[in-house]
Amino acid sequence: MLFGALEAGGTKMVLAIGNENGEILEQVSIPTETPSVTIPKIIDYFKGKEITALGIASFGPIDLDKKSKTYGYITSTPKLAWANYDLVGNIKSALSVPIGFDTDVNGSALGEATWGSTKGLDSSIYITIGTGVGVGVYQNGSLLHGMLHPEAGHVLLSKHPEDKFEGACPYHPNCLEGLASGPSIEKRWGKKAVELKDRAEVWEMEAYYIAQALAGYILTISPHRIVLGGGVMHQEQLFPLIRRKVTELLNGYIRTPQISDMDNYIVPAALNDNQGIMGCIQLAKMELQN
Repeated sequence: MLFGALEAGGTKMVLAIGNENGEILEQVSIPTETPSVTIPKIIDYFKGKEITALGIASFGPIDLDKKSKTYGYITSTPKLAWANYDLVGNIKSALSVPIGFDTDVNGSALGEATWGSTKGLDSSIYITIGTGVGVGVYQNGSLLHGMLHPEAGHVLLSKHPEDKFEGACPYHPNCLEGLASGPSIEKRWGKKAVELKDRAEVWEMEAYYIAQALAGYILTISPHRIVLGGGVMHQEQLFPLIRRKVTELLNGYIRTPQISDMDNYIVPAALNDNQGIMGCIQLAKMELQN
């Protein structure tokens, strides 16, 4: 049985064909241009591939309420060409297959929960820290939705006492995305993260912000494991710094086996950066089953 997978990002679209075991059989990437340019390419790719269902994990915000008139839409995105665009409806009308739909980062959370480092756990968080910051939440065996969906990349933080940077987010001067994303690192320090690997002060400040957010997620969502992915987290020296700072922030208040074993509690992504597309395969499987 073949499933289609579409990881719809603000910069690129990743399209793949996979099977029920999460194996990626083929995969391509195309630039994210306007819908009139990009959607026909997506449809052409999947046509004739004999997929039984399609999973889409998309940049957002998106409408996940199946009772809503705009279910399946990308809504108030700053990518104006895609604002209020019926992503699911337009693709479904062309392909006539069931479509599972969620946020890009929820897709990654699902990929890790199905085949990766959080497999077998009934609650976990996946956080991507790269061009933006997104948080996917897997809770009680399903992806967390609500009024909208988690936008926990925009939690508000206390500024580092030595940080004079005004933040890179146009909405919030002191949110996680504005202070710790890849673009914020580059704007603050004048170089890309990969060029700053040996600058200890860069990563101490980065860990300061990420740890604040993680401590908040631990205290509110209480996940059994936290997975950190995205381009910034390729800087592996961040992990011990973050773990130490989270421990300091919790200050002994939370006492569980997981918190006592931070090396296995805050962990890197385990699926070779394919967690998103593998999550899309699982979204397709779930939609077919439903």
